[in-house]
Amino acid sequence: MASVPLSPAEPLADALAAQVAHRDDQIKQLRRQLLLKQFELDTVLGVAHDMTARDHTVDELYHMLRLTLQGQRNVVQLLLLAREDHGFQARVALGCDLAEAEKLVLSQHLREGGVTQLQAVEDLHLGPAWDRYELVIPVLRQKQVAAYVFVGGLRTDFDRQQLIPFLGSLANTLIGAVENRRLQAQRVADAAVRKEIEIAQEVQAMLFPRSLPNDAHLAIERSYVPHTEIGGDYYDVVEIDPHRLLLCVADVSGKGVPASLLMSNFQAGLRTLLRQGVELATIVPELNHLLFRNSGGEKFITAFLGIYDRRTRRLQYVNAGHNDPLLLRDNGTVEPLKHGTVMLGIMEELPMIRVGEIEIPRQSLLLLYTDGLTEVFDAAGNEFGEEGVLQVLHRSRYLPLHKLHQELLRSINAFSAHNAQFADDVTILSCRFK
Repeated sequence: MASVPLSPAEPLADALAAQVAHRDDQIKQLRRQLLLKQFELDTVLGVAHDMTARDHTVDELYHMLRLTLQGQRNVVQLLLLAREDHGFQARVALGCDLAEAEKLVLSQHLREGGVTQLQAVEDLHLGPAWDRYELVIPVLRQKQVAAYVFVGGLRTDFDRQQLIPFLGSLANTLIGAVENRRLQAQRVADAAVRKEIEIAQEVQAMLFPRSLPNDAHLAIERSYVPHTEIGGDYYDVVEIDPHRLLLCVADVSGKGVPASLLMSNFQAGLRTLLRQGVELATIVPELNHLLFRNSGGEKFITAFLGIYDRRTRRLQYVNAGHNDPLLLRDNGTVEPLKHGTVMLGIMEELPMIRVGEIEIPRQSLLLLYTDGLTEVFDAAGNEFGEEGVLQVLHRSRYLPLHKLHQELLRSINAFSAHNAQFADDVTILSCRFK
């Protein structure tokens, strides 16, 4: 039987059908890619919303990423290393235990943030322990590497083309959320510290006397220049009775809130003892015991305490390891007030104590100060010292007291190699006896 020849239209129809089928396959593939992209976008947006909707901890944020990645069937091996205070730390691992991943060692090039673009792991020559990973995705924040994402087990080129941008977006979202959480935590911590500082400043301000005597017998002036927001210096003038008053300058070791609290204990103890009418020979050992009990010998206070009697013009004093106050008489002679004991608070019992006593001539000037006034250095390393203070006193002794203080501060400003940035608080308490 003879075959029936094909009509000319049949090959054309077959070709058109094949083209239509190919086009349908392309449309289906594009639709799948579009759906995948839509899914990835929804996932990234969903993760971003979940990470910002609540106050998650940093560990919770990393756990959320891990749960999200576990739902991606194309993710076989993954390790996220985040830059933290002590270098890159393993925070998320899939395909191996996190403890095992923490043993992996990055090259110095990676530790320094040297990989800033997608790169094959084999080109980094990290060693056999890294063979499970194929690609490393750097996560950049402000042009600096904030994290690395190592990925392995990618089955097809399609996985690479579709998965890598998705993982990069997820990691970027996570690292951004982690940084925001840390910044927020830091702001909270800074606010708490600021509140502590404000409270300590208020406490410290209440320690200082609001007014100073200026009568027919004497005039007193003070200056206080803290080195930090909360200084460690203290001064006080207490009217014990109509005839006697206490002069005190002290310096606590350390700075900040702990120093302020210890100084408040010192002042409370001092004023309680003065109200009880006890003498300096009893006040100083009691203050030492109080400080040792509160600080356990870890902090100490240097202090000068003097009680002046207007009737007898005599000053009883104890110098507890402090800078020697300087008594400048009208005839120009200077006497440092040295008698006393060691600094307070370093031992439970003071080894010795000697109460000094001196008569104050008329027109004498007494200068009490902390070491911030003398421990100032010029560019050659020379100290201003007590000698520098005496030079100012001799040439400016008859100035009004507030002018004398200004001259002392101006002199150490001019002497200092640090443009008035002193290494310690500066406290000056002066007394002119009429």
